[in-house]
Amino acid sequence: MTAATLFIVPTPIGNLQDITQRAIDVLSSVAWIAAEDTRHSQKLLQHLAIQARTLSLHDHNEEKRTQMLCNKLQAGESVALISDAGTPLISDPGFVLVRSCREQGINVVALPGPCAAITALSASGLATDRFIFEGFLPAKTQARMNVLETLLERTCTSVFYEAPRRILDTVNDVKTVLGDGRQLVLAKELTKTFETYISDTPDGVIAWLQADPVHQKGEFVLMVAGAPPRSDEMPAEAMALLKRLKQDLPLKKAAAIVADHYQLKKNALYQAGLALE
Repeated sequence: MTAATLFIVPTPIGNLQDITQRAIDVLSSVAWIAAEDTRHSQKLLQHLAIQARTLSLHDHNEEKRTQMLCNKLQAGESVALISDAGTPLISDPGFVLVRSCREQGINVVALPGPCAAITALSASGLATDRFIFEGFLPAKTQARMNVLETLLERTCTSVFYEAPRRILDTVNDVKTVLGDGRQLVLAKELTKTFETYISDTPDGVIAWLQADPVHQKGEFVLMVAGAPPRSDEMPAEAMALLKRLKQDLPLKKAAAIVADHYQLKKNALYQAGLALE
């Protein structure tokens, strides 16, 4: 029998209207749906009026389930992989299954769709030309701070997921490691009724989290601006001109002029100028 396809199907991260028509078509047509939590996913499937056979695939049974699902695929039964919310494999199970399918020559097709990290980043106001997605930070304080120390010299935006029970401790650790000068953006309850973005220094975000216990509930994406480039990383002539112009002009204007003249990034020059003050 002809081998079938493993479909990677993103599901809404909050707003059920974010499901794509293609995702609905795939979920309606496959023989099996492998879900991180079948009870949780059943609510979505009932909403979509999809009646399909489901089985669980999560961190604790993925190794065992993988060969079973590969056998079904080899026998011609297509499978859709979904997580509790968003795009499977992005801080969710599925890596072992996809890798095994690739190794066995089974067709794998990924559908585009919701992803909390990308959704949050696109509306954050932070630089998006380069970023690093770190997933969830370690639960233990020292391990978490060890990871955060890698951000001291990192010049691109960092994106993390965080659980509500740890969000305040995490932002406190960010302040301890990076100080209060780094810009943070905290995205909460994306696509839901109480979607919120807080853009501030660590002190400002901590104050907001502590202002109301409700602020610490929900699903969070924490984004940390990159470290400002050191002035010695900029061309010496550009920094000399910037230093001279900012004596007579606002730094933002001076940085724009120098960036245009030397074909450099305005924001990088602005950050380097701040380091001179």
